[in-house]
Amino acid sequence: MTYLRILLALLLILPITLLGQTVPESAMYLNQKPPGSVATSFAPNLISSKNHYEYGSTFSKDGTEFYYAVIINDKPQIRWSRFVNNAWEKPQTIIGSTNYEYNDPFLSPDKKRLYFISDQAKDGKGKKKDFDIWYLERQKDGWSQTPVNAGPAINTNKNEYYMSFTKTGSMYFSSNGGTNQAADQNYDIRLSRFSKGTFEPSNKLANAVNSEHYEADVFVSPDEQYIIFCSERPGGLGKGDLYISFKDSSGEWQKAKNMGNAVNTEGYEFCPFVTGDGKYLFFSRDGDIFWMSATIIESLRESIR
Repeated sequence: MTYLRILLALLLILPITLLGQTVPESAMYLNQKPPGSVATSFAPNLISSKNHYEYGSTFSKDGTEFYYAVIINDKPQIRWSRFVNNAWEKPQTIIGSTNYEYNDPFLSPDKKRLYFISDQAKDGKGKKKDFDIWYLERQKDGWSQTPVNAGPAINTNKNEYYMSFTKTGSMYFSSNGGTNQAADQNYDIRLSRFSKGTFEPSNKLANAVNSEHYEADVFVSPDEQYIIFCSERPGGLGKGDLYISFKDSSGEWQKAKNMGNAVNTEGYEFCPFVTGDGKYLFFSRDGDIFWMSATIIESLRESIR
């Protein structure tokens, strides 16, 4: 009996890797060599290809699932790769269409929902509409195929883009729902608190983050201590740059700072994401997915103290 108890105890503390549920260090991030402080293309020829436009990437917190968008026949679709049976699967399409666009995937904190944006009709059959935030429900071995609209607390009759979540489930996203027709490119970053199982009506973040120009593609750290987003405001290095804002000791967002030429170029940088282990910053640039060490975040935090 003593030996049996010891065996059971060992099984409980052995790495779950033996059960095929986590990724060994050697296979993390689709078996790619980790980058340093210089942004490099992620998984060339597997994810970042010369023949297609890829963007909007995200990993599950445990690193066992990778999601991204790719444009096929002029329509974005969402693909994923899973670590199964000690190997990464070839990327497969989760949802795609010849009529509608599906992109900007992001997992809910409990991994039970896959959120994304789409211009599909409410019934999934009619003419395409503005972009809303939708989600699929996780099933036993994949995802449901009937998108669910995230609802009126999030979506408007204009466009909602790219969402991310705090550890408590509150959603940061962008929208031009508060603009008039003449200012439709004035997307702003908004926050919807998650309470008692539902999203509350969203609020626009302060002017330390938002401007009269385009702000979108927001990533929030799970502890809500910083946000990274894309902006087309004047004074940047390219067509669209990544900016970062940190919270101060009173919980207010500080004035957003350009992330500099270690991240931004003359091109267009967007769709930021920081991995669950805090080690790497992912973002998209002109049709490819890039990654680099996330130490730049702390460097930027120190530079504004």
